[in-house]
Amino acid sequence: MDIEGIGHHISRQYNEELEDIRTKVMEMGGLVELQLVNAVKALEEDDSELAETVIATDYQVNSLEVEIDEECVQILARRQPAAGDLRLIMAVIKTITDLERIGDEAERIGKMSLNFKTNDNIKSTLPAIGHMGSRVRVMVHEALDAFARMDAEAALQTWHGDRQVDKEYEGIMRQLMTYMMEDPRSIPNVLDLLWTVRALERIGDRATNICEYVMYLVKGKDVRHISAEQMEKQILS
Repeated sequence: MDIEGIGHHISRQYNEELEDIRTKVMEMGGLVELQLVNAVKALEEDDSELAETVIATDYQVNSLEVEIDEECVQILARRQPAAGDLRLIMAVIKTITDLERIGDEAERIGKMSLNFKTNDNIKSTLPAIGHMGSRVRVMVHEALDAFARMDAEAALQTWHGDRQVDKEYEGIMRQLMTYMMEDPRSIPNVLDLLWTVRALERIGDRATNICEYVMYLVKGKDVRHISAEQMEKQILS
């Protein structure tokens, strides 16, 4: 690790502890990515077996969150980290919380796909939802990659990708609302899709949160709740 104050310690065990939590974050992220891919695929292909797999995987994700969180607490108690090490621990704790919630959203999509019944009109929106799901999955992957490489500029670039996700979300929502107005009988199924699209939009938001943690970790600056222009100035300067 090449961020000042992180992973350069006389204690080899301390270095290994810090590296271990980073490795486990990536393991948890990989499980969450797989959940997301499978959840969208289960919806598109009406695959109940795959949906059940998504739901079952959530237990593994939750278990990893608890395990990593406990390791972070132990490091805080034993090592009393400062500077970059403390930022790393805080970034890890926040990141695994968002990953767990991404997993929850993927599980929600999986559960909805089990009971989803489609017709030709509603089915026509599935490719757009699949495209949005792919875009969100890429955001999650790139956010985790930025975390692994401690790359603030890559995190900033991924953060900007949420604008396109929001545009796709708004377009699909308008289309689904039109279907409900044209055919009230479709409302129960359309509502399932509305919640699915909303879940994807929230996953995109969670990915941007992870990007913000990376920027904080690398630059030591809290970039939450500031404008995009201010964020760029702080990260690129």
